[in-house]
Amino acid sequence: MTIGKAIQQLESFFLFVIAILTAVGAVKEIYLILGKRDVGLQDLLLMFLYVEVLGMVGAYSNSKQIPITLPIFIAITALSRIAILQKEADPIHLIYEATAILLLALAALIVNLRPSHLALRMTKDGEKLVPDKQQYE
Repeated sequence: MTIGKAIQQLESFFLFVIAILTAVGAVKEIYLILGKRDVGLQDLLLMFLYVEVLGMVGAYSNSKQIPITLPIFIAITALSRIAILQKEADPIHLIYEATAILLLALAALIVNLRPSHLALRMTKDGEKLVPDKQQYE
């Protein structure tokens, strides 16, 4: 067995462990929500975190790439949850968290607007240029 193959198998194993632990955490959270018979915004944001982590594991296992915006969205959701949970904290902390969320949102925007992402591969069709449809499939 080559080193590369061993690393790929180890990577697959850890992705499986992450997916299982995320599912266990989500089930535990559902159990706690049902036990208290109340759903708060912080509970919903935590469930979104679980879904986003599972989505990131799924995206990586399918394509061997993680779109950079997924971890950014996870960080935004986590910071939003922290801001909601810290009701008694110093107001400056809320400003810091809001600033971090704004910076992350701007980073996601910049990543999505980068020239390589927006560039249309154009092909000549008679007199007009049309986007290459394969790029968007």
